Amino acid sequence: MIEVTDLEKKIGTVQALDKLSFRADDGKITGLLGPNGAGKTTCLRTVFGLLQADSGFAKIDNIDVAAEPMRAKQQLGLFPDPCGLYERLTPREYVQFFAELSGMEKQDAITATNDVLEKLQMEDIADRKCQGFSQGQRMKTALAQAIVHQPTNIILDEPTRGLDVMSTRILRDLLLMLKEQGHCVLFSSHVMQEVAALCDHVVVMVSGKVVAEGSPQALCQQTKKETLEEAFIALIGSDEGLAA
Repeated sequence: MIEVTDLEKKIGTVQALDKLSFRADDGKITGLLGPNGAGKTTCLRTVFGLLQADSGFAKIDNIDVAAEPMRAKQQLGLFPDPCGLYERLTPREYVQFFAELSGMEKQDAITATNDVLEKLQMEDIADRKCQGFSQGQRMKTALAQAIVHQPTNIILDEPTRGLDVMSTRILRDLLLMLKEQGHCVLFSSHVMQEVAALCDHVVVMVSGKVVAEGSPQALCQQTKKETLEEAFIALIGSDEGLAA
């Protein structure tokens, strides 16, 4: 479970987060939805401990990120940019390296790597160098790295940005698999169809604040709109989200 309470963060003269509060539960996919500049990435970076909040707090499985950053990170998996893989390494080498980086002893890292490669059905590419991988193979390798240390929570920042249709479908299936395994999945997006198809709970952000939250269906009912896109525009009060 990821819990954010009254987070505030100022970057330069911009109030990126303004008393931001929400919760993402285990066994559910929670989406942060908002136009560019809403504070989605700042929020995720603060939750992961890459940025320090000016006030308020973020908790991971009831562990305060600011007070116990290393312990909190052990419960978090950060889905990296699949284009940033070390191409000279095989998935087995790449994933094991990050397992050891997370604090596992070598033999434990080997066992965990073998387990996650099997879970994601990657045995056929496990010992091939990442160079030349398809986008789908890259995504599986990136996800294996994110979950090898068995975190309960997974964070993704606009994960489908730049992906083609087939790669997006592969990632969608992977996220649904994580949900069914009981993980808490939190991701940011401004793609309405993606959020509507995946999310159990949606947090709508504008200017660092939560302006509404609930299931896609609940947000449509609240605004008396037929689609999430129409509901989103009604909630943020302008058409800026269409261009985001």
